[in-house]
Amino acid sequence: MKIMSAGEFSLNRELEYGTPEQHDAVKAILASVRSDGDAALRRWTKQFDGVDVAELRVPDEEIQAAYGKVDPAFVAALREAAANIRAFHEKQKRQSWMDLKPDGTITGQVIRPLRRVGLYVPGGKAAYPSSVLMNAIPAQVAGVPEIIMVTPPATAGIEGIDPHILVAAAEAGVRDIYRVGGAQAVAALAYGTASIRAVDKIVGPGNIYVALAKRYVFGAVDIDSIAGPSEIAVLADDTADAAYVAADLLSQAEHDEMASAILVTPSLSLAERVQGEVARQLETLPKRAIAGASIRDYGAILTVADLEEGVEVINRLAPEHLELMVADPFAWLGKIENAGAIFLGPYSSEPVGDYFAGPNHVLPTNGTARFSSPLNVDDFMKKSSVISYSKEALLKNGQQIMTLARHEGLEAHARAIQIRLQKEGESVG
Repeated sequence: MKIMSAGEFSLNRELEYGTPEQHDAVKAILASVRSDGDAALRRWTKQFDGVDVAELRVPDEEIQAAYGKVDPAFVAALREAAANIRAFHEKQKRQSWMDLKPDGTITGQVIRPLRRVGLYVPGGKAAYPSSVLMNAIPAQVAGVPEIIMVTPPATAGIEGIDPHILVAAAEAGVRDIYRVGGAQAVAALAYGTASIRAVDKIVGPGNIYVALAKRYVFGAVDIDSIAGPSEIAVLADDTADAAYVAADLLSQAEHDEMASAILVTPSLSLAERVQGEVARQLETLPKRAIAGASIRDYGAILTVADLEEGVEVINRLAPEHLELMVADPFAWLGKIENAGAIFLGPYSSEPVGDYFAGPNHVLPTNGTARFSSPLNVDDFMKKSSVISYSKEALLKNGQQIMTLARHEGLEAHARAIQIRLQKEGESVG
């Protein structure tokens, strides 16, 4: 892991979202599902997953049978995590409101849940039951009445859908599950087929084909985000434990060869100790090839003059995950402007948030924490403005409204007010 000054490090990373061939492939898949529906879903599933799918919907009996295929300790841990996630997101709920003024004017906001949401759960190389909870529970808390899930018919070499995924879905209250993945699943959610009705929003991670498909269907439906590779930054002083820091950096590096793991510190001694610890711990890591490539190509230890400069570097990085491994982390929390999730102190390791604490682990990546937030209950709500003007209020404010409308050259707007004022006997200029 390279040690360098923060000034030597390029803070901006341009990510290419797919090759021209991948873009063309995704557009072809989307068009075919839009025109051929279920037949296209089955055709692409056979081609990409090697599975003939007769019935797209997973029957309730298969979901229930999944409980017998997983360790009871997994179910117990999943339920505790789900309870924590639900409790955290319950605090995010907002209420509709109305403001009544003395002249009879009423303005307000009506907040409603989306009607139907589609959750994409990846298969292929790995299965992530925790992501099922993180995407489904906020939608449930928001009050979304229809939550459906799509996932490939085979996961990580397992014939059929991974039972841990089915159990996580059931625990999150999702029973409407379909065995289809990839860009074709995104197309089904966006446009609808005979078996899968279209949704209002698509959430959940996926490979490059899924990401591109979500990008192309945005507008027909809403999406959560186009997620880039995972990131972690650790701001640490000489009180930090080098073994802890190294382990947490590697916890993200093992996700993907393009994942980014960065230590920012004013302590050269800590930098050197972490460098050695990363190399030592990497040797016994099961995913050392992936983590090693990530550390080599996108990892760095950045030295700074002091923690103030370290905070400036962090705010420019705007990392997905940020750990504050400093003597008094709460004293520095208020200075952090850009980060998806902030972990305070030596015992708040990033996996605590990934799995169990309650805050959502679907976070902004690639510097988008400058303007984006973690997935939350608001992502599954929509808001309508409410305006009710009394006659008194219109007579009082009509002239000002017409003045503004005519300044913008919108005479019909002005006349819509004028006709009411004239009927009420007002003198109109």
